[in-house]
Amino acid sequence: MTVITHVEFLVEEYSMELTLQKIAPGLIGDRTFGIHPFGGKPDLLRKLPARLKGYSSFAVQQGYGVVILVDEDREDCCELKDRIESIVKNSGLASVSSGASNPVVLSRIVVEELEAWLLGDPQAVVAAYPKIPVSYIKTKKYRDPDAIRGGTAEALEPLLKRYGYIADSMRKTDVAVSIATHMDVSSNISRSFNTFKAGLAVLLSDDLEPLRSS
Repeated sequence: MTVITHVEFLVEEYSMELTLQKIAPGLIGDRTFGIHPFGGKPDLLRKLPARLKGYSSFAVQQGYGVVILVDEDREDCCELKDRIESIVKNSGLASVSSGASNPVVLSRIVVEELEAWLLGDPQAVVAAYPKIPVSYIKTKKYRDPDAIRGGTAEALEPLLKRYGYIADSMRKTDVAVSIATHMDVSSNISRSFNTFKAGLAVLLSDDLEPLRSS
């Protein structure tokens, strides 16, 4: 059985990289990790076959796990997932979604984008932006971050404007760092985040304890 000691995160943009820099240690324990942002989803998907082919030459032998994260962005989630899994299969690497007994790849769709994960931790939102009352999570709009219509970034921006934190457009990278700094990976209400975390537990199945720490 492959014991994964290093995790490579392939992400579509910089704000996800910044978020993972903050929360990855709480998810993977003392394993090492690298984060590789691409120039958006099309760029990641275009380069993914070659990237995975490269990993296939050494991932199992060197204890590498590969995590692919892309935003749904109102695409058909199943079609997007199937496309990624097909690329993984063609690379010769085993994925968590395939049900393989010894997977080295996890692909997950962030529904519908990173801000759902950020909004999924209201305590972190309030810690980053103390003027926002934690009671905001009780309103229908924010109760289920993955079900927010019109985009989660578009839902987070007016919340920050309402309480005086931004005047114009939201800088996604600044907000990602501010909230992710306070995130507790053990208590997030985003179903997308928890699906990601469950998949990561399977990928790192030799030791699940890091998933229970903050």
